Order: sequence, then structure tokens, then C-alpha cells
Amino acid sequence: MATLLEPAGAPAANEKPPAGRTRPTTPGGRRRHLPPLLAISPFYVLFAVFGAFPILFSVYLSFQDWDGIGDMRYVGFQQYGWLLQDSVFWHSVLNTFEIWFLSTVPMLFLALVLAFLLHSQVRFAGAYRVAYFVPNVTSMVAMTVVFGSVFAQAGLANSALRAIGLDGVGWLSSEWGIKSSVSIMIIWRWVGYNALIFLAGLQAIPTEHFEAARVDGANSRQTLFRVVLPQLRPVVLFAAVTSTINGLQIFTESQVLFQSTDVGTTGGPGQEGMTIVLYLWQKAFKEHQFGYGAAMGWVLFAIIAVFTVVNWRLVAGSDDDRRPGIAGLLRRKGARNGR
Repeated sequence: MATLLEPAGAPAANEKPPAGRTRPTTPGGRRRHLPPLLAISPFYVLFAVFGAFPILFSVYLSFQDWDGIGDMRYVGFQQYGWLLQDSVFWHSVLNTFEIWFLSTVPMLFLALVLAFLLHSQVRFAGAYRVAYFVPNVTSMVAMTVVFGSVFAQAGLANSALRAIGLDGVGWLSSEWGIKSSVSIMIIWRWVGYNALIFLAGLQAIPTEHFEAARVDGANSRQTLFRVVLPQLRPVVLFAAVTSTINGLQIFTESQVLFQSTDVGTTGGPGQEGMTIVLYLWQKAFKEHQFGYGAAMGWVLFAIIAVFTVVNWRLVAGSDDDRRPGIAGLLRRKGARNGR
């Protein structure tokens, strides 16, 4: 059999190059990565200009006293010290937490129930999904104006209460009326969005789990809490984290709802609608205390980070933490099928 002779001095096919020597790079080996890098470079340029630079500049600005026009004056951590002594800031923190609790907890529960109903065999499910998602894409400024007329003293909400024999509520004048009206707007906007997120998670659950629960005689409530929720844990975690981040950054609802009172910077009577972001906007863009506003923004970031970690710990759990209900239902179903 003829064999091919290798040129003299050429290394064998399986022979490694001597130590200290590297294989020669192929011509254009590095240049072939240039076109893909150039293709994605606009994103990184835009992120550096409009994302990374503002973040880094806000850190620097939080240690400065600056009105936006004159020279900056370095004050160190004094901005954070003033913030800790600011009673209006802590009042806005309390308002934000109360509105977040009144809106996020009912919203997630209603979204889960709606998703469970949509996942069932109902007619016109597609139309319902579109209808639930419409509030999320509607201009919140326009809808806040509408809600302002609904919650007025002689508005639709009080008219409905009087029609059933109840007294009207000071939706825009009392403490809990203000918080409730803002919470209702948040629920109205986000319940459909989270329902679709939960619906996507429900559709990923194998149908045999629902069949096993049905064979075992589980009703809708037992199926929801013993079959659906344990397997929806990642989806619930995502919804809880995003809802927490959005809920702690409430701004439009309070700002537009009370726009007749000092251009919406006070949060209504008694500042009961004053949120952290609304107070930040008031200090930075109305009173021109940009350094103080930057410090407030980073304190808000720390609060959101703490709440995110708490939600992660409460909802995520460990990988081994699983309810035995699903496995038991499947085993019983298999035993019955084998009879």
C-alpha cells in the first residue's frame, strides 16, 4: 500500500509543539471577530452614554452640593446625614411601603386567580387575555386623569356607594382614601400583566398533574394550592420581584392625581400620597438640590435591593423544598391505572 511521505522537518500529526512555542495564528484570525463586534457596538455605546455614565455620575453627585448650574461643592456624606434627619423623607418611605402593601399583595393574588381561570376551559379566552393586558399599555397619565374624576367627591365611586346606601369616601382628601385610590390604580394597571405571566407558567405545567389531581378528587382550590403553586415558584418569584421594584418606584399616580395641588409635588392633603420618587423629583427638579436627590436615589436603590433579597428568600426557598402532594397524586394515579 502506498503511503504519503511527509516533508522533511515537518512535525508529526500528533506531535505537540515544543514548550515555549505557540502555534502560528491563522491570517485574519482576530479580524474575523471584528464584524460581529462592530455590529453590537451601538448597544454598548448607547449604554455607556445613557446608562453607565449617569449611574456613575449620580454616585459622584450624591457627595456634592449642586444646583445644576453653578460650581459643585464637595460635602461628603452630609447629604446622607441630612436625609436620615429629614422627616418628610421618612414620611414618604412609610407612604410608599403602605401603598406597596395595599397594591402588590392583592394584585398578585388576583392575577393568580385570573390566570387559573383563563387556563381552564373558558370561551373567548384570547379576548380576555387582550382585555386584561390593555391597561398595561395604556398611558398612565391619561388614565390617572380619568381615575381622578372617578375618585372625586361627586365622582362615580362615591355615587355608586351612595346608590347602595353607604356614605361617600374622601378618596382624595383622607389618609387611607388617598392610599387606597393610588393602590387601586396600580392594581388596575398591573393585574392583567401579571396574570399573563402566571398563565404562561401554568401552560408549562404538564397536563398529567392536573389529571392526577382530578382523579384524586381535588377541587379547584386544592389544585391551585397543592399542584399549581409549588410548580409556579419561579414565576411567582419573578412576579414578586418585579412588582416590588415597580411598587417602590411609584411616581406617576401620585404626581398626576394631585396635580392641582402645587403641580403635584406635595402628594395631596397631608402629603399622604407623597412617595419616595415623588419626593426625589421635588427636591431635584423643583428645588434644584441635585446632590440631595442623587443621595435619595441611592438610598431607594438600597431599599429595593433589601426587599428583593427578602422576596427571594421567602418565595424561592431551596431546590429540595418541594411539596409531596404532586408526587403522591401521580403515584396514586399510576396505581389506579395499573388496576
